[in-house]
Amino acid sequence: MIQESARRISRQSAIRLFAQEYKEASLTEEGSGEYDPSFVITKIGAKINRALVCGVIDRMERREGDSGPNYTGYIRDPTGSHLFNVASFQPELHPDFEELMARFENGDRFLLALVGKARWFETEDGGMFTSLRAEEFTEIDRECYTNWLVETAEATLRRIDAHSTSLEADLNPAALEAAGVPHDLVEGIVLARGHYGDFDPEGYRVGILQALSMATGRTSLDEPPQPAAPTLDEATQPEAADDQPTPEPGDAIDMIIETVRSRDAGEGVEYNDLVTALVHAGHSRESAEDAIDQARDQGEVMEPRFGFFQLVPE
Repeated sequence: MIQESARRISRQSAIRLFAQEYKEASLTEEGSGEYDPSFVITKIGAKINRALVCGVIDRMERREGDSGPNYTGYIRDPTGSHLFNVASFQPELHPDFEELMARFENGDRFLLALVGKARWFETEDGGMFTSLRAEEFTEIDRECYTNWLVETAEATLRRIDAHSTSLEADLNPAALEAAGVPHDLVEGIVLARGHYGDFDPEGYRVGILQALSMATGRTSLDEPPQPAAPTLDEATQPEAADDQPTPEPGDAIDMIIETVRSRDAGEGVEYNDLVTALVHAGHSRESAEDAIDQARDQGEVMEPRFGFFQLVPE
């Protein structure tokens, strides 16, 4: 669980950011020395070595490896989901995570705060997928989550404003600071603009509105591809039973195949997107998850990397 702040002395600060901003990042900076930090740089200039993320626990899984068990999960905020893992070489975290898994498997849904170290995976075709390696985590209440939503919205807006300000100045540290870009954001913005080029952050402004809407209990999140976010009360309650007739399992597998076929742009379709499509079609979440497992076991789809599905080549 999250320990005293002294544990983080000399560590990089944990940046507050929403899932969308982190998920869309494709620039990294690796330290030159053994103990030099590495970073993921987002489109609006956040340099992420460690992140503080919060949200509803959305999926948890244990996998056995040669060195012992490792764990993976998703934390969902109003803009998307953070993928995180607990490695086999972190046995001090395993008992707490096992406890959370037991609750999750019994149908409990709760809010989690997690400090994680930035990780990424690069594909052969140059794509990049971000994740977090958990270092500290704890269950939180709705008041704590509300505070995180507001603080993260403010931090994101600060980066957006700094990025917008930078567009009116030469792309060098002195010019950016003279234009009013905060000193702590200058280096990240120089790297981001040099890598990403022109970028419209309007989607991140929408995410800020979504977060503030959730914080105040007013949620009207119809923006694709994300499903509508629950209110804080809904987020912490077990899912209600579906009184409507449940579609046949065969229909679910057909929908999984069609969803993967139509949405896979070469990187696979995320697990949460498949579940959402099935739920919107009338399946319960439990039956949707079972159908995905069945489709994988039958060889209709494959999971080339954890949490992303593609059709099995014919």
